[in-house]
Amino acid sequence: DFFAKTAADVFSANGIHVYFFKALRPTPELSYAIRQLGCKSGVMLTASHNPKEYNGYKAYGEDGGQFVSPADTNVMNEVSAIKTIDEVKFDRVEENVELIGEEIDASYLKDILSLSVSKEAIQRQKNLKIVYSPIHGTGITLVPKALKEFGFENVILVDEQATPDGNFPTVVYPNPEEKEALTLSLKKAKETDADLVLATDPDADRVGIAVKDDKNEWILLNGNQTGSLLLNYLMTAWEESGKLTGKEYVVKTVVTTYLIDKIAASKNISCYNTLTGFKYIGQLITELLGKEIFIGGGEESYGYLVGEFSRDKDAVVSAAFIAEMTAFYKDKGSSLYEALVEMYLKYGLYKEKLISITKKGKSGAEEIKAMIEKFRATPPTQLGGSKVVVLKDYEKGVETDLNSGKTSKLDFPTSDVLQFVTEDGSIISARPSGTEPKIKFYCSVNGPLESKEAYNVTAQKLEDKIDTIMKDLNV
Repeated sequence: DFFAKTAADVFSANGIHVYFFKALRPTPELSYAIRQLGCKSGVMLTASHNPKEYNGYKAYGEDGGQFVSPADTNVMNEVSAIKTIDEVKFDRVEENVELIGEEIDASYLKDILSLSVSKEAIQRQKNLKIVYSPIHGTGITLVPKALKEFGFENVILVDEQATPDGNFPTVVYPNPEEKEALTLSLKKAKETDADLVLATDPDADRVGIAVKDDKNEWILLNGNQTGSLLLNYLMTAWEESGKLTGKEYVVKTVVTTYLIDKIAASKNISCYNTLTGFKYIGQLITELLGKEIFIGGGEESYGYLVGEFSRDKDAVVSAAFIAEMTAFYKDKGSSLYEALVEMYLKYGLYKEKLISITKKGKSGAEEIKAMIEKFRATPPTQLGGSKVVVLKDYEKGVETDLNSGKTSKLDFPTSDVLQFVTEDGSIISARPSGTEPKIKFYCSVNGPLESKEAYNVTAQKLEDKIDTIMKDLNV
């Protein structure tokens, strides 16, 4: 809170009115508050799931979304113009600082509740056993309240992780993508015979979940699976209630499962893809406001959003809706795991894997640059036994049909990302990390699932295919 107070001091000293949260809150609530209070900007001080030494400054625009180009460059140019610390005004002007808290919580909870699509199912399944952990973060301030507002009466907290603590004493790494971070949650779930496990990251913009499989064993779902389930649930609810007008859309990133695109197409709902980073999803929602209707969006790194109230990934609304869809399927005598398999039976089994390759030092950075340039100049001809038919180069903004040589424009901001698309629908994305000496490969493969019984065998075949693709890439 020292950094937050300092930021408020500087704004107020410069004659800017500041709405200052009196205690810690989830990042998505800041995005919501900017819009609700008609602010020009907003700042979140957080290290998210990183150690506290990595406390960062998340800057937001008046639409509630994180700054994108050219606003981000303009802000940094202003920062660079300050040559000495003496140029910065630090003396708080008290009348310019207004404390906020519970009134924003109440408004936010009321708004997200208005998005609920299965109130009757929740009423019947209000005793659904939900184990929740904020992993020592801000989720504790709103997720239990949101679940209660939605109608869930049996939320079991992981007490050892319920107190905010930047040292994260009970985990190695407070990231809900990591199984280790959910150890205590899974222990509690087994003890209480729970229906669902929810765990939010420290700034409560991402959520990890665990469910029981067909053998009653607890399994973790990855971000692609959870995102597909959530958006399929929402799109189906809109379809079945007759709400679809032909103007609805969902959004995802180019490295998130293309199962979502397939589901959307089957319902005549637009599915837009953006570059990696939720700020681009937020930007698109703002651009389409009043023209098209946003249902939901997400990315493979466990961040999702339902409704247009915020412009950032939101683990509070996501947790509420994941609980809602769990209640919905339980009410029908099914489960989230069964819904996942049913979705694969209908649309095909999609399997994704992220492979990160680290190359240390200056030579490592050069190796990564050379690797991506080689792929750009001479793309592989086949991957996983299937011909590479399309190359998408997001740095050049060009899509090339490798069969005909024809090119078309990619309508995206410039980004050092390459995508190979094969004849059988596999999509492999290569992206150097902007912050670490790493290159990331996002592999997405798919195939028909003939029966529930064939699930494990088919999943293994697709896993093997990803291994073959990585060998073919020779990295």
